Amino acid sequence: MRRDGVFPVKSPAPFTRACSRRVDFGHTLLEMTIAMALGLIVTAGAVSLYRSQRIAFTQAADAAQIHDAGMTALTLIGEQLQMAGFVPADMPGTYTARPRLFGCSGGRPIGADDSLTCESLATHSDGVAVRYVADSVSTWPSTAGLATDCLGQGVTKTDADAPGVSVVNRFYAKASGSTGEPELYCEGTGKANSSQPLVEGVERVRLRYWLVAASSAMDAAQLLPAQWANVVAVDVCVLVRGAPQTLQSRYLDCEGVSALSVDARVRRAFWRRVAIRNNEGRAA
Repeated sequence: MRRDGVFPVKSPAPFTRACSRRVDFGHTLLEMTIAMALGLIVTAGAVSLYRSQRIAFTQAADAAQIHDAGMTALTLIGEQLQMAGFVPADMPGTYTARPRLFGCSGGRPIGADDSLTCESLATHSDGVAVRYVADSVSTWPSTAGLATDCLGQGVTKTDADAPGVSVVNRFYAKASGSTGEPELYCEGTGKANSSQPLVEGVERVRLRYWLVAASSAMDAAQLLPAQWANVVAVDVCVLVRGAPQTLQSRYLDCEGVSALSVDARVRRAFWRRVAIRNNEGRAA
């Protein structure tokens, strides 16, 4: 007590709180290593799946392109062979039919339509010349109403009174001068010495000819000039190659022999036998 009789008031003791201290702990090195390893495994799996799917898609697209090219080439050549020797029913009887077919072994037909010869090809592809009389019914007419050849080029008549005009279409396979890729070519009567590619990827054309009552087909080089009039069927084979792949593969060539594709390109041969409809049953 102070002298004035007042009891001194003590200040309350400061309130002390126990401060809780939180300690944060990070991941251990082992946990980080495991997480990174799992992440790498998942990433590698995703990349591998994408790569395998990409390769499968590329191979499927290449196979589809090869199939389309092969079937298109067979159809084009087959349709022309079926036209060999065709003459419209209203053609005058004085019309003298020339040989409906002329083929080359490992080469292409060159020269004038009435005096064809053979020129060798580096691709060893066979060539064939198909002759028939065309009119606006048997072929698609041009804008000028003319009969057309294999390239759609109008063919001018040499005889204005004749109902049709003689057309000679020549087929063979060779490498393109601009791209280096093999292609099926045709040269028509509409414009001499002017061949154009029709189907890309056709590396080789193989042709063998059946004569009346023959036991086997023959190469063009084996036929005598007089025997071309006795051809009643043609075995056609086209060898088509695709885009470069990662691995080499085997294929059957036009001779039916298994071969290895050393340039890692997929190859496939397509076969068809075509009857010469305008010469069936002709005596040898």
